[in-house]
Amino acid sequence: MEPVLVTGAAGGRQGSTGRHLTAQLLGRGIPVRALVHTDDVRASVLRALGAKVVVGDIRDYATIRGALDGVRCAYFTYPVTDGLLDAAGAFAVAAREAGVERVVSISQLAAGPQALTPRMRQHWVAEQLLDWAGIGAIHLRAAVFHENLARIADTGDGNTLTMPMGPPHTELPLVAASDVARVAAALLADPQLAADPVILLAGDVLTIEAAAHALGRTYRDTDPDDWHRWALEFYGSRHAAEHLTKLWEIFRLLGEGTGLYQVTPDIEQYGGHPPITLADFTIHRPGH
Repeated sequence: MEPVLVTGAAGGRQGSTGRHLTAQLLGRGIPVRALVHTDDVRASVLRALGAKVVVGDIRDYATIRGALDGVRCAYFTYPVTDGLLDAAGAFAVAAREAGVERVVSISQLAAGPQALTPRMRQHWVAEQLLDWAGIGAIHLRAAVFHENLARIADTGDGNTLTMPMGPPHTELPLVAASDVARVAAALLADPQLAADPVILLAGDVLTIEAAAHALGRTYRDTDPDDWHRWALEFYGSRHAAEHLTKLWEIFRLLGEGTGLYQVTPDIEQYGGHPPITLADFTIHRPGH
């Protein structure tokens, strides 16, 4: 059986979909070639699970081309930092030359050429690059990960979720990283499984007040500039800080009751059971 290449397999500070996907594919008995940027304890865990670990930079064509040898299906993801289009370009060319038949990529819910954050526009360009390559690309446009919101909630005094989201009724679309990975696993386990080229994934839609309550916190609005300064230090990345600050601004401007965000059926259709709500995620996450 050919291995599936999983990029971002070690998992990072966002949703860690690559780590979830690696475990899920191995659980199905599908061999995994796990691409990681650093050979650290996370890579050791992947080896212990049974994955073959490849260490390298996904932005480097030679690295990704070698990792794709003998691979029919692959997963593309890139952290919220600089370099997305470099990585997508190298991956698209390498996958095309390797004869890859299906690629599942992670994108963002509102990705598009006129999207309101640079990161969302970059995701749309990355989608076009993968489509151009003719490698059977399917783009999972995911909502805000439960994990990201919980990480913010775990800072500060532990009692307050402080974000620049405006009034407490501002709506927020959310999804569990493990649910995104389950959809990806189904599509990669069976490259003949029919699917639309773009799949929207939202597993929960809550007001920011309700989201804070689900995390055991009280919501508190804050000035976007203050939050941006905090995010620069917290994430250590100007790219991440600017993207997230703008993202929260978009939700704040949209407000509530627009009907724009809805729980999507594809998580249950491909993943096999209903999506994990933020409340369920909170109950089962470590330490809670």
